[in-house]
Amino acid sequence: MSSTVAFEVVEGTAVVTLNRPESRNAIDKATADAIAAALDEVDQRTDIAVCVLAAVGDVFSAGMDLKAFSATGERPLTKDRGAFGIVTRPPTKPIIAAVEGKALGGGFELALACDLIVASDNAQFGLPEVKRGLVAAAGGVLRLPRKLPSAIAMELALTGEPIGADRAAALGLVNRVVPAGDALNTALAMASTIAKNAPIAVRTAKLLIDRSTEWNLSEAFVNQAPYTDAVRNSNDAAEGARAFVEKRAPAWTNT
Repeated sequence: MSSTVAFEVVEGTAVVTLNRPESRNAIDKATADAIAAALDEVDQRTDIAVCVLAAVGDVFSAGMDLKAFSATGERPLTKDRGAFGIVTRPPTKPIIAAVEGKALGGGFELALACDLIVASDNAQFGLPEVKRGLVAAAGGVLRLPRKLPSAIAMELALTGEPIGADRAAALGLVNRVVPAGDALNTALAMASTIAKNAPIAVRTAKLLIDRSTEWNLSEAFVNQAPYTDAVRNSNDAAEGARAFVEKRAPAWTNT
């Protein structure tokens, strides 16, 4: 895939790993392109059900590589997936962030672009952009109020101060807090649970959770019907019922 981004698939789970520990896993243009290419593969391959985004070292990501930008003038933007290769178009399949250490600025925005977050107990999350005269424009100020109460999102965006993993979990931002060094294994275990479920149902559930935030309740059931009807009429739905009756594991065909 790239010297800065590793890619492997294990039992239906793709693991995309940032591999720039010497730069605190900061994202330059080449790394953003590599992340985008990895997520393209995740979406295209039928043997992949779920993705884990991880990083080498004790910092998840410092966000944009300012040294590389200063040297080249290239921002870490990609044509189809936006900043950092993920921000404007995450994968259609579930993606879990395995966060060890600091995820600040763009690093936090990487995690926010994921569906689930597993964090080490020493993890930190924050948007310090205002301290530098900037706004967290790579999804920070847009995704935070969708994931946190408005007052808390305001606090993080306006103060620029980070919060720890325990507070993030108490606020519902983080799904699991684990001892330092265990984030990836815990994320992989969660991914394995997801990968055992019907692929069409999983993708549709993710899509509807994402899109329904834009719908009022009176239209939501009407809007979801074409998607849920397609799942209900799928071969996998029939297989799920048969497997339940026959007391066996289902054999999904993704159809």
